Parts: sequence; C-alpha cells; structure tokens
Amino acid sequence: MNITATPRTPDRPGPGPMPDGMLKALDITIGRRISGLLLGDFRSPALGQGTELAQVRKYEPGDDVRKIDWNVTARMQEPHIRVDVGERVLTTWLVLDTSPSMTFGTADRRKADVAEGVALATAHISTRRGNRLGIVTFGGNVTHLIPPAQGRPGLLNALRVLREEPQRDGSGATSLGPAIHNVARFGGWSRFVVVVSDFRGPRDWRPALVELAGRHEVVCVEIRDPREQELPDIGELWMVDPETGRHLRVDTSRRKLRERFASAAATDRAEVASIIGASGARHVVLSTSGDWLRPFVAAIGGLKGALR
Repeated sequence: MNITATPRTPDRPGPGPMPDGMLKALDITIGRRISGLLLGDFRSPALGQGTELAQVRKYEPGDDVRKIDWNVTARMQEPHIRVDVGERVLTTWLVLDTSPSMTFGTADRRKADVAEGVALATAHISTRRGNRLGIVTFGGNVTHLIPPAQGRPGLLNALRVLREEPQRDGSGATSLGPAIHNVARFGGWSRFVVVVSDFRGPRDWRPALVELAGRHEVVCVEIRDPREQELPDIGELWMVDPETGRHLRVDTSRRKLRERFASAAATDRAEVASIIGASGARHVVLSTSGDWLRPFVAAIGGLKGALR
C-alpha cells in the first residue's frame, strides 16, 4: 500500500520513501507494541460483550440466555450468567502542528514533511481492524477538529488534512495547549494520543499535557532541524521568526555568538524534554536530516509495556 498526501515538489519534498515493505515492517513492529489494545484484546471500564470474565451472577428475566454459565448453574442449582469486561475499539488522536515554523528545513526535508510522514504512519496503523482515528491541528490559519472515524474514512481524513500546506509566516506564536484541551474534552477511554510538533513557542501546554498523559498513553514527537541547534560559519545573514515575522541580522563568523546560540538552543530543547518527561508522556525526537522512519519505530518500541 503506497500512501501519499500530495504531489511532491522541490519546495515540498515530502517525508521520503515509504514503500510497501517498510510499511509492512512498521505494521509488524508497532503492531507488536500496541496490538494488546486493539479490538478484542483490551479492557473497557464498562461491562458488556467481551472475552474476559468480570463476574457471575444470578439469572434475571430479560438476560441473554446465551450468557448462562452451565457449570455454575449446575453447581448452584439455579441459573447464573457470565458478565464479561466489555471490549472496545482503540481510539487514536493525532495532534498535528501546522504552524509556520514547521515549514523550516535545511537538510533533506522540512519539519512539515517529517510530520507528514509520522501522520501517515500513525493513520495507517491506527485505522486497522475497525479502530478509529481523530485529528486535531493547531498553529495555522485554519485549524481542524475531526472526530474519530474508523478504517478508510479515518485514513482519508488524515490525507485531506495533510494536503493543506502550513502557513509560511506571520500568524503569531503557536499555542499547543488549546489543541490538547480539544482532545481531552471529547471524553472517553482507551486513547492513544500522538502529538507531532517542533514544540516551539509558549509553554502553555504543560498543564494540559500532564492531565492528558495522566489518563491516556501519549507520545510527543518532536521534530528538529540541525540549523535550529547550531549556526554555520557563513558570515552575516538575516534570520526570520516565521511565526512572528521578526527579522534579526547576525554575524555567524563570530565564534562566541555561535557558541551562545548552540548553548541556548540546547537549554531550550532540554527544557522541552524535561516538561514532556515530567508529564509522563513518551518523548521521541526526529530530525529533518536522514531517515526518520526507522528512528521513529525504534523510539516507540517500548509502548506495549506502558499501554498494558
């Protein structure tokens, strides 16, 4: 199954090759980690149809006779029925950053292209076997809140969202907090939440992430570009903040300036990592340089233990 969101151009190269073989490997690798939560194999807080016994009680008029436990009935000399732990499909939420800063990229691709690949991979896995995918976007001119949909409709929703190019400049600082609140307000149980962003801008999302990760399995996928961490020695250049439109001229030939920039960038990213780690969410860092798919699969390889 080859899946793409849009035609490729030099300005929008996309996430790179995602061949059938790699997607199959992704299915196997991630499937082993989260299959315990898929249909027919995980718990619901409600009682109902299922395979795991919750209790046995006396038969009451109107009960399904197919649920009669004949062994207990024979032993107790009166009808008893099985009440099972209800089974539910897994609902995955994709929280996707479409802010101007995601259009930045100086290596093999832009941050938005890596985000697109993560979104496609997540959609491909999370819409199998009747499971549902919901989507929330934030940071752009147009935001989306698409309720969970099963199977092919869920995948098509993801493709439609990914066809929209992130705004390039001037929309203001990105706020992740409201997007996380949008996921939380839908209620429900057994959620798998994937937040894909560069996590730049205000840190107003910290309380919301703590609350969400306290009730659901959350994976925060942070996307970085090498030039956001270190400046090259190429003389004077103009730097632009794509979200505020602010311009700044810097002389990159100054070694101390490059060192201060690298130190500040490292401190900033360490703070993001600390906030995510303290919330209880899993933190995955991907780069616009080189292969992102294998590191993505490897980084979330321990999900099963956390999800059980």
